[in-house]
Amino acid sequence: MLRIFTIVVLLLVSKGVMAQPTHFITDDVFVYIHGGPGTQFRILGSIEAGQTITLLNETQNDYSKIRDHKNREGWVKSDLVEKGTSIRNRLPIVEAELAKTKQTLAQLDQSSDSVAQQLTTANRQISSLESELATASQQRDRANQELKAIQDNAQSKMWQQGALIAGLGALIGIFLVYLPRPQRKKKSRWM
Repeated sequence: MLRIFTIVVLLLVSKGVMAQPTHFITDDVFVYIHGGPGTQFRILGSIEAGQTITLLNETQNDYSKIRDHKNREGWVKSDLVEKGTSIRNRLPIVEAELAKTKQTLAQLDQSSDSVAQQLTTANRQISSLESELATASQQRDRANQELKAIQDNAQSKMWQQGALIAGLGALIGIFLVYLPRPQRKKKSRWM
């Protein structure tokens, strides 16, 4: 409630509603208009509290000459005339601003609810994507391990084949060393 009141006051001050150069009868009294500057003069009528008047710039003693909303000219006590806009005239403006502010707040509440729903949806999508990322990372790690195992296995097979070839070569070399050598023909022999 305090927030709404603050917003309304700020709107009124910013639009200059309180600073209009009019005069009115004080909001807490009921005033009689007199035919002259004093209570000894005839009463011409009355003005309700908060009613807008026109100050005619004529003063005598403690009285000021005015023109009321019914276009009657008369005199009232000067201390009962105030400058500005009365509460009576400000109230409809304030109520209209309050209604507009309430509508704006309702729209903001709706938009904040919409944003909250979008945020919830986005958070769900993020969670889903993080789960998919974790699964993909695990699959990548498994594939890397399998690739390393295949590479290690291929390298091991290459070493085994190399060792086998080297062993066979050594055996053949040893075998060749111990093979009987063909004898040379002696030159003295005829054939």
